[in-house]
Amino acid sequence: MDEKQIEILGKTAQLFMRFGIKSMTMDDVARQLGISKKTLYLYVSDKNDLVVKVMQNLVEREKRVSNKLCAIHDNAIDMLFELSKDISQKFGQIHPSINYDLEKYHPEAWNIYEAFRTKFVADCIEQNIINGIKQGLFRDNLDPYVISRLYANKMELCTDGEVFPADKYNFKDIHLELMRYHIRGIASEQGLVYLKQKIKNDNYQL
Repeated sequence: MDEKQIEILGKTAQLFMRFGIKSMTMDDVARQLGISKKTLYLYVSDKNDLVVKVMQNLVEREKRVSNKLCAIHDNAIDMLFELSKDISQKFGQIHPSINYDLEKYHPEAWNIYEAFRTKFVADCIEQNIINGIKQGLFRDNLDPYVISRLYANKMELCTDGEVFPADKYNFKDIHLELMRYHIRGIASEQGLVYLKQKIKNDNYQL
């Protein structure tokens, strides 16, 4: 994948998150990107191919970011904070129809996202919980597999426009509540002490 294609897919992902997928035609995408439709078709065969490639690129990018955060932050709570910050910055204003559009009109892209959420994200959170238990930050009576799968499945609700209407809620606030719920629910007494100090020092709101 060359740099131009990566740029096109990255910018298209932003358009889809802002306006939704179904409402965006190939003409709309080309116009918003400032390129001709002919140029767009050099990289994709049709809209479905565009959506699939956008999702593949997005998933691979998020995997790299998550792996980097895991490598940088040994502390399990610090890692969750940084992951939450990254997700909120990137997906703060996600269109409420995204999940619906993907599942109904682009099943291949939806399956890529589902595999990412239910396998990669869940495995990442599971390892984080295991690390946190070893560090004494999370309760030692947790089942990491169960908690991680619960978390991964709650992530999907964050972008469900029927559960959280866009005129009342935004993804950033919903995800903040999920992360607050998650960390406080699994933290040990030692972890809660560390969490409160971190919130105080860094001016977080968890």
